[in-house]
Amino acid sequence: MGSQEHRRNHSKLTIALASIAVLIVSALPAQAQTFETERIITGLTNPLLVTAPSNDFDRIFIVQQTGQILIMENGTLLGSPFLDIATIVLSAGEQGLLGLAFHPNYASNGFFYVNYIDNANSDSVIERYTVSANPNVANPSSGFEILRYSQPFTNHNAGHLAFGPNDGFLYIASGDGGSGNDPANNGQTLSTFLGKMLRIDVDGGLPYAIPPTNPFVGTPGALDEIWAYGLRNPWRFSFDRSNGDMYIGDVGQNDFEELDFQPASSTGGENYGWKVAEGFECRGGGGTCGTNPGFTPPIHAYPRADGHSVTGGYVYRGSAIPSLDGAYFFADFSFNNIWSLEYDGATVSNFTLRNSYLTPYNGGSIGSITSFGEDAAGEIYICDRGGEIFQIVAVDKDGDGLTNTEELGYGTDPDDADTDNDLLNDGLEINVHGTDVFDYDTDGDGFSDGIEVFNGSDPLLAGSIPALPTSNTLGRWMLLAAVIGVAIHWTVRMRRRTGQRG
Repeated sequence: MGSQEHRRNHSKLTIALASIAVLIVSALPAQAQTFETERIITGLTNPLLVTAPSNDFDRIFIVQQTGQILIMENGTLLGSPFLDIATIVLSAGEQGLLGLAFHPNYASNGFFYVNYIDNANSDSVIERYTVSANPNVANPSSGFEILRYSQPFTNHNAGHLAFGPNDGFLYIASGDGGSGNDPANNGQTLSTFLGKMLRIDVDGGLPYAIPPTNPFVGTPGALDEIWAYGLRNPWRFSFDRSNGDMYIGDVGQNDFEELDFQPASSTGGENYGWKVAEGFECRGGGGTCGTNPGFTPPIHAYPRADGHSVTGGYVYRGSAIPSLDGAYFFADFSFNNIWSLEYDGATVSNFTLRNSYLTPYNGGSIGSITSFGEDAAGEIYICDRGGEIFQIVAVDKDGDGLTNTEELGYGTDPDDADTDNDLLNDGLEINVHGTDVFDYDTDGDGFSDGIEVFNGSDPLLAGSIPALPTSNTLGRWMLLAAVIGVAIHWTVRMRRRTGQRG
């Protein structure tokens, strides 16, 4: 009896050792560093932004120009909007629901802020709303107006909102008021909100307070809310979540599209040159007005031959594609070009056209790029005018040795390295051992394919029995390793499923 019990114990420990060996292998990060896109949503109406509250790794929030905010939770688009304010939003051309920002303390106060064009006066309105008791539904009657300013024309509304990661203030991008060539010279006029980057303190008073360090506080004839100026139509700005640097995509007039930059160390007051300058040149072409004394020139500009309407994006700071860390993605709405570059505060490097890298592996095509987006984990999304949302992903998302495209062909799950949970990843099953990726125990002998492989037996031969260890000491170490390995394995699996990255 003692001998039989001894063998049974060793058999259990052998299985534990096999399990931990496979678990550790499956927990290793994917080696592939190339990337592509995955189409995750279709059928939307003019999506303009993807965002999420801090530390909310299960959901992304999608802004539709028509006045709705939708939620995708754990890969499923919810049937009811988070917020629908279509009845008060003027949606036409460049007008509509244009911005969304969650308060840094959203988890505790439930506040979020929207920027839209109202259908009563065609004004830009920044309004605060509050989530209801249901975390997937906002309270539609909780709207509280923060700021309002008039728009003389229907275009150049900008409208993006974001909280500064280093100061907690709300930044608001405002276009020059529209028409063409800024007829009222709003970009260079400090007595108007138009053509500016604004900064306000939504926690310091009602409806807001002025941060005392804003650059024009106390300046006669200047609005205290102004943080920077000389912008034409800043269509999407963002903060680098790793350090607080700001990137701005500013749409050009007839000659150049530009990317503007503000370091996290800035005290504000930058003049980006519009309407005197366009890109590095003068408005209308020629000259070097962009580098005039007192102007902050762009870090990059491209001519009309490469695009007609820049869409600003984000610096990649996710963990799914380490090779992209520090790359700033941006695009052109008209030409469907997507680029990335890196900027160290002084020099642009690795400027690359990314179109060929970003073909969706699961169908569709990216066109008329209205916006980029970023989730709580720092992964990047792309919105297009055709109602689609794409995510930039690693070519082998689950790190199992099969590309996402190959997994589609085999019918396995690109997000699950071990489809049949036999402790042998899909790539090894298909490419190395020839086992059935959908069968836990291919040869039907009672041992999973993974246990057989890591114990030296044949997973395709039922008579091949896993070898047994002979040392009690070894067995005890194996059991401890198995316990630790199981914890590691399930932590990694849960993070992959929820989008949380370690």
